[in-house]
Amino acid sequence: MVKNSNATVDWLIDSDPALRWRVEKDLLGLDQEVWEKTKSLTGLEGFGARLLQLQDTDGTWAGGAYFPQRHDPRAIVQPDDESGQPYVATTWSLNQLREWGVDSRLLRDTAKKLEDSCKWEYENLPYWAGEVDCCINAFTLANGAWLGQDVSHIADWFLDHQLEDGGWNCDWIEGAKNSSFHSTLNSLNGLLDYEVRVGRNESLYQARKRAEEYLLSRRLIFGLKSQDLVGPWVGHFKSPARWRYSALRALNYFRDANQFDNSSKDSRLGEAVDLVRSLETQNGRWLNFGPERGSVWFETDVSAGQESKWVTFYATRVVTWWGDQ
Repeated sequence: MVKNSNATVDWLIDSDPALRWRVEKDLLGLDQEVWEKTKSLTGLEGFGARLLQLQDTDGTWAGGAYFPQRHDPRAIVQPDDESGQPYVATTWSLNQLREWGVDSRLLRDTAKKLEDSCKWEYENLPYWAGEVDCCINAFTLANGAWLGQDVSHIADWFLDHQLEDGGWNCDWIEGAKNSSFHSTLNSLNGLLDYEVRVGRNESLYQARKRAEEYLLSRRLIFGLKSQDLVGPWVGHFKSPARWRYSALRALNYFRDANQFDNSSKDSRLGEAVDLVRSLETQNGRWLNFGPERGSVWFETDVSAGQESKWVTFYATRVVTWWGDQ
């Protein structure tokens, strides 16, 4: 049971439209016309509007597909950012706008501009053709569907590159045979987002079920033959989460898949839910473990160790879902 839920929800509501509409929809269960009105603001004010204003005339952000191709003095560069992935290039910017719920129509002809001029840093491949990295392709699949681009070939790519154990690994091109928690979850999120937007696909559904089983057989947090956490990162709840796996991100995927597929809750999720509950503070909130290091356009959450509205929302969301009968 989430502690002080009324006070926590009031705290969450007092936020950027990108978060507020989700609270209205998923925690308060308000009428669709209410939360859709708030959602419509995500590209007109706050985080979404600010990020849209940073887009270049060629449709990119910082001139690059996955990595910036030029320095932009408007970006925030922390002293230790050189050790991290920069998060100001096109794919990362599209990810954030899509995840915030920005109306794709506000991006106008962005998809066409990227098709004409944006190339991947890997072998100069065309942007909407996809890449060889599972996570990059998952992001591109979801972003393409959101922008109305035909990215069905990328969806098919996942069918061709699913590993024998059921998941995916971005290092497959280097010979990796075992799946990765990180790569598998990012792939699952991309495939689910694609299906939600373009319609159910039996082949993709079956691929998702195989990958879900890969995670479920490990109860989302353990090694295959061990009762030890597969890594400390399963309990590191970050905002923005970017690409990194955590029990919280995985549970939110399963919640969304459960609703889209109209499936039953799998009892093997229980220990991951318990892990999330164990990190709840006394006043019913969760802390930000800290954002991934790397340059950003602007901050969207609190620093490490502080109460995070984003982490608290996603944690409350899955705990509430799990407790609903």
